[in-house]
Amino acid sequence: MFPTFSLPEHCKIVNLLAPAADAAGRTGAYVSLKHSLKAWIKVHITQGNAATILLSLLQASAVAGTGSKVLVNAVPIWSNLDTATSDTLVARTAAVNYTTDAGVALKQVIFEIDAAKLDVAGGFDCIGLSTGASNAANITAAEILIATRYPAATPPTAVAD
Repeated sequence: MFPTFSLPEHCKIVNLLAPAADAAGRTGAYVSLKHSLKAWIKVHITQGNAATILLSLLQASAVAGTGSKVLVNAVPIWSNLDTATSDTLVARTAAVNYTTDAGVALKQVIFEIDAAKLDVAGGFDCIGLSTGASNAANITAAEILIATRYPAATPPTAVAD
């Protein structure tokens, strides 16, 4: 395995979306990937209503969401559409967004982002997540795990430019 791997020293973990209803959809925080190798956005969904939820990756040129636009390059996606019955993540078609099924269940969706897939030449080094309008009974939350280039007792911040 990884005998010297330490999650707090090798990764930054940042909340993107606090748990909340997605009746109108919302956009979470943006984080910088300038010190990263790769990042994974993990979305938690408590789907209490049979209305699908659109999850979209956004890139920006600053953590304030400056110039936000949809990611252009497709990224790997996995999901578990019923975590109460299985712990298996299923690989989905690579894309820049993902729409859940309408099944009422506890779900997980994971996006894997290579920082080089952002529009780096255009100055985009920040990533965020938005949800589409759904139903007040559907609760979403998300965090990002950022694998840093250089492990440290305190890795560089991802919430500042």
